[in-house]
Amino acid sequence: MPSVREVARAIGARVLGDEHTEIRGIASIASATSGDLVFIEDEKRLQEALESRAAAVLTEKAPQLSAHKPLLIVARPRLAFARAAEILKPGSKNTEGRGIHPSVVVLPTAQVAETATVDPWTFVGDRAAIGHRTWIGAGCVIGEGVSIGEDCKIYPRVTIYPGTRIGNRAIVHAGAVLGSDGFGYVRDPENGRHVKFPQIGTLEIEDDVEIGANTAIDRGALEVTRIGRGTKIDNLVHIGHNCQIGENVILAAQVGFSGSVVVENNAVIGGQVGVGEHARIQEGVLLGGQAGVLPKKVLRGKGVAFWGTPAKPLREYLKSLAALAKLGRRE
Repeated sequence: MPSVREVARAIGARVLGDEHTEIRGIASIASATSGDLVFIEDEKRLQEALESRAAAVLTEKAPQLSAHKPLLIVARPRLAFARAAEILKPGSKNTEGRGIHPSVVVLPTAQVAETATVDPWTFVGDRAAIGHRTWIGAGCVIGEGVSIGEDCKIYPRVTIYPGTRIGNRAIVHAGAVLGSDGFGYVRDPENGRHVKFPQIGTLEIEDDVEIGANTAIDRGALEVTRIGRGTKIDNLVHIGHNCQIGENVILAAQVGFSGSVVVENNAVIGGQVGVGEHARIQEGVLLGGQAGVLPKKVLRGKGVAFWGTPAKPLREYLKSLAALAKLGRRE
């Protein structure tokens, strides 16, 4: 088990107290047991943390009085706690290197790294590549020519269509479908039928992306759908063909993007937001839950919050609500 000193060094914290205390894991203050690390953001909870069974406490400021537990002093305790969790987590499946289960079907031209783990009833297609220390859960389908990088976690029953590329340290939760055909049709005016537009592009997912359960991301129609480095996608999200999602974007549950939407770096999209085709969400924009963005609309303003349908800056949206409320009272 790492010591308080080792954890503090890894997360850039200063130690007050016994730096040789061993840390076994992480916990909340209420559930902490001997050996756990806890954190506080509110100084009022320091005494509660000190009286808990935790072995050590992460906090922003040093107390005036001496504490009987070691304290790790750091500027952002919650962020430091998240980083400490990566150090303290128990050995996970993607690092065990248990190899390929006998029930797995790996076609002859596929390449699976010796340190990768592939669980039962999985299919790995021709020319697919799975990197070192990556774990593939039970019942996954890895299509032809799929590339999965190192240190990835692909949870059970994920389907990855041919040609999809996934970078390093990606996490894909159960039931996700990556690289499926986009929803694109051309109407034939002579008979009213809808003819499927070619969906022959690819999907590229960069490093450190996390994709939630039962999320679907379409391949490009003729080009590429791209998910940028560090982006985090919640459960039940749909991203249409040709979308370009930037780096470190947050997409909450049940977001829906039409085709060719662009979301620039560091944008935050709330739950159940709907975005029309060819819209652009510029860098750092915040979109509140259930907002609607019209096709080809551009939302700009780093740190500016938008709400409503059609989405407006929050202040303007609240003024509209107030005006509607006044109209209602007049009636």
